[in-house]
Amino acid sequence: MSLTYEICIDSTAGALAAEQAGAHRVELCSALFEGGLTPTLGTVEATLAAVSSIRVHVIIRPRGGDFIYDEYEIAAMERDVAAVREAGAQGVVIGVLTPSGEVDVEVAKRLIGAAGGLSVTFHRAFDMTADPFAALDTLASLGVDRVLTSGQDVTALEGAPLIASLVERAGDGLIVMPGGGITPRNVSRVVAATGVKEIHFAALVDAPSPAVHRNPHPFMGGELRQPEYARLVTSPGLVSEVITASGA
Repeated sequence: MSLTYEICIDSTAGALAAEQAGAHRVELCSALFEGGLTPTLGTVEATLAAVSSIRVHVIIRPRGGDFIYDEYEIAAMERDVAAVREAGAQGVVIGVLTPSGEVDVEVAKRLIGAAGGLSVTFHRAFDMTADPFAALDTLASLGVDRVLTSGQDVTALEGAPLIASLVERAGDGLIVMPGGGITPRNVSRVVAATGVKEIHFAALVDAPSPAVHRNPHPFMGGELRQPEYARLVTSPGLVSEVITASGA
Protein backbone atom coordinates (compact mmCIF):
# COMPACT_ATOMS: atom_id res chain seq x y z
CA MET A 1 0.00 0.00 0.00
CA SER A 2 1.25 3.47 -0.86
CA LEU A 3 0.83 6.13 1.80
CA THR A 4 0.76 9.90 1.43
CA TYR A 5 2.84 11.67 4.07
CA GLU A 6 1.96 15.17 5.27
CA ILE A 7 4.38 16.95 7.59
CA CYS A 8 3.32 19.70 9.98
CA ILE A 9 5.88 22.51 9.74
CA ASP A 10 6.36 26.12 10.80
CA SER A 11 9.08 27.36 8.45
CA THR A 12 10.41 27.27 4.91
CA ALA A 13 13.36 25.24 6.20
CA GLY A 14 10.83 22.71 7.51
CA ALA A 15 9.27 22.41 4.05
CA LEU A 16 12.67 21.81 2.49
CA ALA A 17 13.49 19.19 5.13
CA ALA A 18 10.19 17.40 4.49
CA GLU A 19 10.76 17.53 0.74
CA GLN A 20 14.29 16.19 1.13
CA ALA A 21 13.02 13.28 3.21
CA GLY A 22 10.43 12.21 0.66
CA ALA A 23 7.20 13.59 2.08
CA HIS A 24 4.40 14.47 -0.32
CA ARG A 25 2.85 17.49 1.36
CA VAL A 26 3.32 19.96 4.20
CA GLU A 27 0.85 21.77 6.40
CA LEU A 28 2.43 25.20 6.83
CA CYS A 29 1.66 26.85 10.16
CA SER A 30 3.01 29.28 12.67
CA ALA A 31 2.87 28.85 16.46
CA LEU A 32 2.92 25.06 16.64
CA PHE A 33 2.81 25.37 20.45
CA GLU A 34 -0.74 26.70 19.95
CA GLY A 35 -1.59 23.79 17.67
CA GLY A 36 -0.83 25.78 14.52
CA LEU A 37 -1.91 29.27 13.48
CA THR A 38 -2.02 31.10 10.14
CA PRO A 39 1.54 31.81 8.94
CA THR A 40 2.48 35.17 7.49
CA LEU A 41 1.97 35.73 3.78
CA GLY A 42 5.71 36.30 3.50
CA THR A 43 6.36 32.82 4.92
CA VAL A 44 3.85 31.30 2.51
CA GLU A 45 5.43 33.02 -0.48
CA ALA A 46 8.99 32.18 0.59
CA THR A 47 8.06 28.53 1.09
CA LEU A 48 6.32 28.22 -2.26
CA ALA A 49 9.36 29.78 -3.95
CA ALA A 50 11.79 27.43 -2.19
CA VAL A 51 10.22 24.01 -2.76
CA SER A 52 9.98 22.20 -6.07
CA SER A 53 8.05 18.96 -5.69
CA ILE A 54 6.10 19.07 -2.42
CA ARG A 55 2.56 20.41 -2.04
CA VAL A 56 2.01 23.26 0.39
CA HIS A 57 -1.26 23.43 2.30
CA VAL A 58 -1.65 26.43 4.60
CA ILE A 59 -3.55 26.43 7.88
CA ILE A 60 -6.05 29.26 8.31
CA ARG A 61 -6.55 29.74 12.05
CA PRO A 62 -6.37 33.24 13.51
CA ARG A 63 -5.78 32.31 17.16
CA GLY A 64 -5.45 29.48 19.63
CA GLY A 65 -8.26 28.24 21.82
CA ASP A 66 -11.65 27.14 20.57
CA PHE A 67 -12.94 27.09 17.00
CA ILE A 68 -15.92 29.41 17.44
CA TYR A 69 -15.15 32.68 15.67
CA ASP A 70 -16.65 36.15 15.67
CA GLU A 71 -17.48 38.14 12.53
CA TYR A 72 -14.08 39.86 12.47
CA GLU A 73 -12.15 36.60 12.75
CA ILE A 74 -14.30 35.07 10.01
CA ALA A 75 -13.62 38.04 7.74
CA ALA A 76 -9.90 37.73 8.44
CA MET A 77 -9.91 34.00 7.65
CA GLU A 78 -11.77 34.61 4.41
CA ARG A 79 -9.15 37.16 3.36
CA ASP A 80 -6.31 34.86 4.43
CA VAL A 81 -7.72 32.00 2.36
CA ALA A 82 -7.91 34.26 -0.70
CA ALA A 83 -4.39 35.57 -0.07
CA VAL A 84 -2.75 32.14 0.14
CA ARG A 85 -4.72 30.98 -2.91
CA GLU A 86 -3.43 33.96 -4.87
CA ALA A 87 0.10 33.26 -3.59
CA GLY A 88 -0.05 29.83 -5.24
CA ALA A 89 -0.61 27.43 -2.34
CA GLN A 90 -2.11 24.07 -3.32
CA GLY A 91 -4.51 23.83 -0.40
CA VAL A 92 -5.92 25.34 2.78
CA VAL A 93 -6.63 23.81 6.17
CA ILE A 94 -9.69 25.13 8.01
CA GLY A 95 -11.86 24.29 11.01
CA VAL A 96 -14.95 26.08 12.31
CA LEU A 97 -17.50 24.93 14.89
CA THR A 98 -20.70 26.08 16.51
CA PRO A 99 -20.97 26.40 20.30
CA SER A 100 -22.84 23.07 20.36
CA GLY A 101 -19.95 21.22 18.72
CA GLU A 102 -21.23 20.95 15.18
CA VAL A 103 -19.47 22.02 11.99
CA ASP A 104 -20.33 25.68 11.34
CA VAL A 105 -21.73 25.08 7.87
CA GLU A 106 -22.28 28.69 6.85
CA VAL A 107 -18.77 29.81 7.80
CA ALA A 108 -17.25 26.70 6.23
CA LYS A 109 -19.07 27.49 2.98
CA ARG A 110 -17.59 31.00 2.98
CA LEU A 111 -14.07 29.70 3.48
CA ILE A 112 -14.45 26.93 0.91
CA GLY A 113 -15.80 29.50 -1.53
CA ALA A 114 -12.79 31.75 -0.92
CA ALA A 115 -10.52 28.76 -1.60
CA GLY A 116 -11.74 28.77 -5.19
CA GLY A 117 -11.21 25.10 -5.92
CA LEU A 118 -8.07 24.53 -3.80
CA SER A 119 -7.83 21.32 -1.83
CA VAL A 120 -9.56 21.80 1.54
CA THR A 121 -8.67 19.94 4.72
CA PHE A 122 -10.73 20.24 7.91
CA HIS A 123 -8.26 20.23 10.78
CA ARG A 124 -8.45 18.81 14.28
CA ALA A 125 -11.33 21.07 15.23
CA PHE A 126 -13.02 17.84 14.12
CA ASP A 127 -11.83 16.24 17.36
CA MET A 128 -13.96 18.71 19.32
CA THR A 129 -17.22 17.85 17.54
CA ALA A 130 -20.05 16.36 19.58
CA ASP A 131 -20.89 13.70 16.97
CA PRO A 132 -17.93 12.79 14.75
CA PHE A 133 -20.01 10.75 12.31
CA ALA A 134 -22.51 13.55 11.77
CA ALA A 135 -19.60 15.98 11.37
CA LEU A 136 -17.98 13.68 8.80
CA ASP A 137 -21.21 13.50 6.81
CA THR A 138 -21.55 17.30 6.93
CA LEU A 139 -17.99 17.81 5.69
CA ALA A 140 -18.49 15.29 2.89
CA SER A 141 -21.61 17.15 1.79
CA LEU A 142 -19.63 20.41 1.76
CA GLY A 143 -17.04 18.92 -0.57
CA VAL A 144 -14.14 18.95 1.89
CA ASP A 145 -11.31 16.73 0.64
CA ARG A 146 -9.97 15.39 3.92
CA VAL A 147 -10.34 15.43 7.68
CA LEU A 148 -7.39 15.48 10.09
CA THR A 149 -8.17 13.67 13.32
CA SER A 150 -6.67 11.93 16.31
CA GLY A 151 -9.89 9.97 16.65
CA GLN A 152 -11.03 12.40 19.36
CA ASP A 153 -8.39 11.01 21.69
CA VAL A 154 -5.00 12.06 23.06
CA THR A 155 -3.12 10.49 20.15
CA ALA A 156 -4.04 8.85 16.87
CA LEU A 157 -2.97 5.48 18.27
CA GLU A 158 -5.44 5.74 21.14
CA GLY A 159 -8.08 7.08 18.76
CA ALA A 160 -7.46 4.36 16.15
CA PRO A 161 -10.77 2.52 16.69
CA LEU A 162 -12.79 5.65 15.92
CA ILE A 163 -10.50 6.54 13.02
CA ALA A 164 -11.08 3.09 11.52
CA SER A 165 -14.84 3.57 11.81
CA LEU A 166 -14.58 7.00 10.18
CA VAL A 167 -12.53 5.57 7.31
CA GLU A 168 -15.21 2.93 6.74
CA ARG A 169 -18.00 5.49 6.86
CA ALA A 170 -16.20 7.93 4.53
CA GLY A 171 -15.59 5.34 1.83
CA ASP A 172 -14.19 6.99 -1.28
CA GLY A 173 -15.92 10.29 -0.61
CA LEU A 174 -13.55 11.81 1.92
CA ILE A 175 -9.98 11.14 3.09
CA VAL A 176 -9.61 10.53 6.82
CA MET A 177 -6.05 11.39 7.82
CA PRO A 178 -4.79 10.49 11.30
CA GLY A 179 -2.58 12.94 13.13
CA GLY A 180 -1.51 13.52 16.69
CA GLY A 181 1.38 11.81 18.44
CA ILE A 182 2.51 9.75 15.44
CA THR A 183 6.09 8.55 15.87
CA PRO A 184 8.40 5.91 14.35
CA ARG A 185 7.38 3.60 17.22
CA ASN A 186 3.63 3.69 16.59
CA VAL A 187 3.08 4.70 12.95
CA SER A 188 2.84 1.14 11.60
CA ARG A 189 0.28 0.26 14.28
CA VAL A 190 -1.82 3.32 13.46
CA VAL A 191 -1.79 2.47 9.75
CA ALA A 192 -2.58 -1.21 10.36
CA ALA A 193 -5.38 -0.45 12.81
CA THR A 194 -7.12 2.20 10.70
CA GLY A 195 -6.59 1.35 7.02
CA VAL A 196 -5.77 4.99 6.21
CA LYS A 197 -4.05 6.12 3.02
CA GLU A 198 -2.58 9.38 4.38
CA ILE A 199 -0.87 10.27 7.64
CA HIS A 200 0.07 13.59 9.25
CA PHE A 201 2.89 14.14 11.70
CA ALA A 202 5.50 16.59 12.90
CA ALA A 203 9.17 15.62 12.97
CA LEU A 204 10.65 18.21 15.28
CA VAL A 205 13.99 18.03 17.08
CA ASP A 206 15.78 20.55 19.28
CA ALA A 207 18.35 22.78 17.63
CA PRO A 208 20.45 25.39 19.42
CA SER A 209 20.08 29.05 18.58
CA PRO A 210 23.02 30.61 16.71
CA ALA A 211 22.94 33.57 19.13
CA VAL A 212 26.37 34.20 20.64
CA HIS A 213 25.25 37.06 22.87
CA ARG A 214 22.66 35.77 25.32
CA ASN A 215 20.71 37.56 28.04
CA PRO A 216 19.24 35.01 30.47
CA HIS A 217 16.87 37.45 32.21
CA PRO A 218 14.07 38.53 29.80
CA PHE A 219 11.54 36.14 28.32
CA MET A 220 9.58 36.86 25.15
CA GLY A 221 6.81 34.34 25.80
CA GLY A 222 4.23 33.86 28.51
CA GLU A 223 4.46 32.23 31.90
CA LEU A 224 5.44 28.82 30.52
CA ARG A 225 8.72 30.45 29.55
CA GLN A 226 9.95 28.49 26.59
CA PRO A 227 13.74 28.71 26.17
CA GLU A 228 14.87 31.71 24.16
CA TYR A 229 18.04 30.04 22.88
CA ALA A 230 16.71 26.79 21.52
CA ARG A 231 14.35 26.09 18.64
CA LEU A 232 12.44 23.17 17.22
CA VAL A 233 13.33 22.34 13.63
CA THR A 234 11.90 19.75 11.24
CA SER A 235 14.30 16.82 10.96
CA PRO A 236 14.61 15.10 7.56
CA GLY A 237 15.98 12.08 9.37
CA LEU A 238 12.93 11.82 11.61
CA VAL A 239 10.59 12.28 8.63
CA SER A 240 12.40 9.42 6.88
CA GLU A 241 12.29 7.31 10.03
CA VAL A 242 8.50 7.61 10.30
CA ILE A 243 8.06 6.92 6.59
CA THR A 244 10.26 3.83 6.80
CA ALA A 245 8.57 2.63 10.00
CA SER A 246 5.09 2.96 8.46
CA GLY A 247 5.81 -0.19 6.48
CA ALA A 248 4.08 1.13 3.36
